[in-house]
Amino acid sequence: MKRLGILGLAVSLTLGGCAAAPDEGAEIALAREIHERVLTLDTHVDIPFNYATDEVDPGVRGRFQVDLPKMREGGLDAAFFIVYVGQGPRDEEGNARAYDQAMTKFNAIRRMTYDLYPDEIELAYSADDVERIHESGKLVAAIGIENGYVIGRDISLLEKYHELGARYMTLAHNGHNDISDSANPRGDEPEEEHGGLSPFGEEVVAELNRLGIMVDVSHISKNAMLHAARISQAPIIASHSSIRALADVPRNMDDEQLLALKENGGVIQMCALDGFVKVPAPERIEAIRELREELGLTSWEALRNMDPETEEVYEARMAEIEERWPSANVQDFVDHIDYAVDLIGIDHVGIASDFDGGGGIVGWNDASETFNVTLELVRRGYTQEEIEKLWGGNLLRVWREVERVAAEGRVAVVGD
Repeated sequence: MKRLGILGLAVSLTLGGCAAAPDEGAEIALAREIHERVLTLDTHVDIPFNYATDEVDPGVRGRFQVDLPKMREGGLDAAFFIVYVGQGPRDEEGNARAYDQAMTKFNAIRRMTYDLYPDEIELAYSADDVERIHESGKLVAAIGIENGYVIGRDISLLEKYHELGARYMTLAHNGHNDISDSANPRGDEPEEEHGGLSPFGEEVVAELNRLGIMVDVSHISKNAMLHAARISQAPIIASHSSIRALADVPRNMDDEQLLALKENGGVIQMCALDGFVKVPAPERIEAIRELREELGLTSWEALRNMDPETEEVYEARMAEIEERWPSANVQDFVDHIDYAVDLIGIDHVGIASDFDGGGGIVGWNDASETFNVTLELVRRGYTQEEIEKLWGGNLLRVWREVERVAAEGRVAVVGD
C-alpha cells in the first residue's frame, strides 16, 4: 500500500486549515471511530519504585505520562507496566538487591490492580484475558520485566515471576549481564562479553519458552538478538525499539535484524522515544544538558519532582530549545512504522511509548494524546484492520503463539 510521503503530509497539513478543512474533519471523524473500535495496547510503560502509593497514585491525574485518567482521555486501553531494575553488580549482594527491587514493582502493579482500582483496571495473565477485560469496559494491565538481571543466575525465579504475572522479559538492559550482551555496554565493559547470548542465556530462552513468557530482544546487542531469534522455539518481541536506518543508534534495529524477526514470526514495537525516532542535533543535546545542570535537574527523580517555579522556568527554556532544534513528532514516529511495514509486513509491527522511562514525542507525549497516533495512521492510508494489528493485534498473535508453544511443551513432557 502506498503511504503518504513527507511532502504529501506537509501539503495536507497546510491545506487542513483552509480549502481542505471539510476533508480534514472527515479524516478526524474516521480516525476517532477507528480509535474507539480497536484495542490499543502499549507494550512499555515504566513505573517508579513508589508506584501505587500516596506519593504516586495511578488513579489520580498527575505529573507522570501514564495514569488511569490519562489512559481514559487518550483511549489507551491496555499497557504493559514494567518491572525495570537497572544493571548492577553481578554478585550475590547485587542479585539479592535486584530481586528485592523487582518484587517492589511487582507488588506495586498488583496493588494497583487488586487493591486500589480493581473496578478500573485488571491484570491480564493471557492474551484472552486482555480481550476479555477490554470487553468488560475496564483498562488492561500486563507485566513485562525489563532486564534479566532480576534473576541473577537463579533460573527458577522465572517461574515465580510468571506466577506473579510477568509475560515478557527483556534479556538485558544497559550493560552486559549473565544472560546477554547489551547494545549499550556500561563504563569500561567490552563491546561484547558473550558474543551474543551466554550458555546460561540459551537456557533462559528455553525456560521462557517453556513457561510461556515472551522473549524480549530490545536493549540487547545485534548478535544477541540474532542469537535469540535463531534459538527461540516461540516468536520473540522487541518491546520498544525503532528503525536504525532512520535513527542510527545502537538501540534501534537494522534491516538484518528486522528480517530475522520476521523469519522468527515475531513483532517489533516501535518506540516513541525522541532520540530513537530522530537523532537529536548535538547543539540540542548540549543545550538541554546545560539547562538541567543549571537548574539541578540531573536525575529522573529531580525532573519528576520539580517545584512549580523551577518547572515554569524549565518549560519556558525548553520551548526555546525546541524552537531552535525541533524534536521528533508523531509524523517522524509513523515514518518508522511505515519503514518496518514496507520491509517486513504489517503482521510484524506494533507500537510502544516508553512513557515514564524517557519516551514521548511531540503529539504523543503522554497517554492522553494516544489518539494522535491513530489519526496519523489514518492520514497515511492505513485501514482499520491494519491499525488494529499495529495497536495490539500483532502482539496478541505473538502472545498466543508463545502460550501455544508452552502448552505443547508441557504436554510433551507429561506424555514422556
